[in-house]
Amino acid sequence: METPLQPMTADSVRELLEAAGAEVMARSGRSEHYSAPREFSFEAKGIFPNGITLHIVARQFNYRDPWEASGRVNDLVDVQLLKDGQLTPLPKGFPFFQDTDEETGIDEPTLRQLISCVQTVNPKLYELQRITGDL
Repeated sequence: METPLQPMTADSVRELLEAAGAEVMARSGRSEHYSAPREFSFEAKGIFPNGITLHIVARQFNYRDPWEASGRVNDLVDVQLLKDGQLTPLPKGFPFFQDTDEETGIDEPTLRQLISCVQTVNPKLYELQRITGDL
């Protein structure tokens, strides 16, 4: 039997980032009103002490029941990686952001792993891999 996905909110993602030591800004986009913009439901940016930023966006709600009575949730988010304000992949050897600056369709357990990975990156690896031509 498949484990149900854990819903994420701006507050739950903020708590994950803050627990990892990031300075966090978060906002909700779509309110409970149907006339509100549907581009995203929330976004959060976490800036880690190592200078790396995660920009997490939940673009749409998933619907678990036809009338939205209790089924509007964000099961999956998209995550962009920034360093010095620019989109960037992680240096080689990490399980995320390899040859890409965005991970899409991330569930809550994977987001926890991704945050744990990014918070431990030594920013000197970028310079080392730039010098060696690996980045």
